[in-house]
Amino acid sequence: MIRRLMFVLALAAATAAGHAAAAGKLKSGTFDPPRMAPQIAQKAADGKDFALDKLRGKVVVLEFGYTSCADVCPVSLALLKQAREKLGPLRDKLQVVFITVDPQRDTAPKLKAYLEQFDASFVGLTGSEEQLAAIRKAYGISATKKMVEGSKTEYTMGHSSYLYFIDPQGKLRALMPFGRPADDIVHDVTVLANENTGK
Repeated sequence: MIRRLMFVLALAAATAAGHAAAAGKLKSGTFDPPRMAPQIAQKAADGKDFALDKLRGKVVVLEFGYTSCADVCPVSLALLKQAREKLGPLRDKLQVVFITVDPQRDTAPKLKAYLEQFDASFVGLTGSEEQLAAIRKAYGISATKKMVEGSKTEYTMGHSSYLYFIDPQGKLRALMPFGRPADDIVHDVTVLANENTGK
């Protein structure tokens, strides 16, 4: 009985180690098993029709935020800009999509101009409160309006600040917390971009 228990424990440990090794390829937390990313389809900030499933073949990184964000959002966008520059020949395999959590203030022109300060290739998505609430729900993103003390009109948005990594097959693969260095983003994008090319 003890010998059988030891065998089961050893087998479990080996299986866990195998999963850890596979997950270790990515520096982000992984979706296990990977699943298809919920579809997003609406007008982008540049006026073009956007559909997430049209980006197959690229690694897509989704960020949820807003243009009036004082710290988290611009830091993440700056890191994504650095990562894209560091990717060199692979930079065109990365598509950053920034989805506003503040459609009341983030009009399409404002969002487009904001993202162009970081990288003109970044896609911005805004829309109605209902459209964006549905996207947030699909991705498990929370967003809460917080009124600025002493003001009846000014507010900030408290929101989840993860980066979602979607592989070239359209599957959700990884979730990176705020503040990780650009090199970690480069690493994960490179792994996902080269996964089925044998590199």
